[in-house]
Amino acid sequence: MAFAIRMTQPGGPDVLLPEPVQPKELAPHEAWIVQEAIGVNYLDAMQRQGTVPVPFPGGIGLEAAGHVAAVGSAVTNVAVGDRVAYALGPLGAYAQERAYPAERLINLHDDMSFDVAAAVTFKGITAQYLLKTTYPVGPNDVVLLYGVAGALGQLMVPWAKHLGAFVIGVVSKESSVGIARARGCDAVLVWGTSDLPAEVAAVTGGRKANVVYDGIGKATFDASLDSLRPRGVMVSIGASSGTPEPVQVGTLNAKGSLFLTRPSIAAHASDLNEYRERVADVYAAVAQGIISPQIWQSYPLERASEAHVALENGSSSGPIVLRSR
Repeated sequence: MAFAIRMTQPGGPDVLLPEPVQPKELAPHEAWIVQEAIGVNYLDAMQRQGTVPVPFPGGIGLEAAGHVAAVGSAVTNVAVGDRVAYALGPLGAYAQERAYPAERLINLHDDMSFDVAAAVTFKGITAQYLLKTTYPVGPNDVVLLYGVAGALGQLMVPWAKHLGAFVIGVVSKESSVGIARARGCDAVLVWGTSDLPAEVAAVTGGRKANVVYDGIGKATFDASLDSLRPRGVMVSIGASSGTPEPVQVGTLNAKGSLFLTRPSIAAHASDLNEYRERVADVYAAVAQGIISPQIWQSYPLERASEAHVALENGSSSGPIVLRSR
């Protein structure tokens, strides 16, 4: 019998436990997906921890790829046998098989593997809206990006370079500098070894950054603000070190009429047409070689807890995929 990973309570990776998948009658607009590869994202870990509230007990996971095994009576956009992928809810992607809303399924070209689709769809959408909507990156823009050695950085750095940006990568340790340079960063700074805003100013001839993408949060927030030029955009994309302190509106004024935003993938990909357009752009970028997801590690689905340990302890340096079979 097929199984899925579920959670009965928030906690550490050990709360991820396999349970049998119970067959169900499909609703008219659902499809039954036999999944081959499942993407692991930091949002999964935050939901598991309880940092981002989700229902318990319940499933986990927002991204997978596989083939269609059955369709509901009203489904017209996919057919049995189609190779498909998806991102976003409902939760439950950590499963060998599942029902899923057919309208959110994206057909895969034969030249895109299930593993690549599972590694790039969710994170690719994130990179796409950050670089093209939150702040439309263009030629000669200076981009400051934390976590360039991670899975999202693997996509954002070359895509930003393709758009013409000068990319300054921030890593947490010296051993990641080589990875960051290999991914295309024009300059690499190691957090904690120097005055970051001063280093950014030095690298840019005093101009500083047009946009900062900060997934660290509390520990780096003030330095990120101080690394921006007047009217720069501070994009808070995570809080692995904790939630930043509240910002006084006057602070943004005093530091140069800065803009501050905390975007989410749900706000950029829940609308069906917008979701499809963003995924099409991501897959086109893969096909054109603009971005090239290199999977760091694949784990069997039943070892999802090990994947979460690697994701959280900083040992991973690229996308993590769960193999369901």
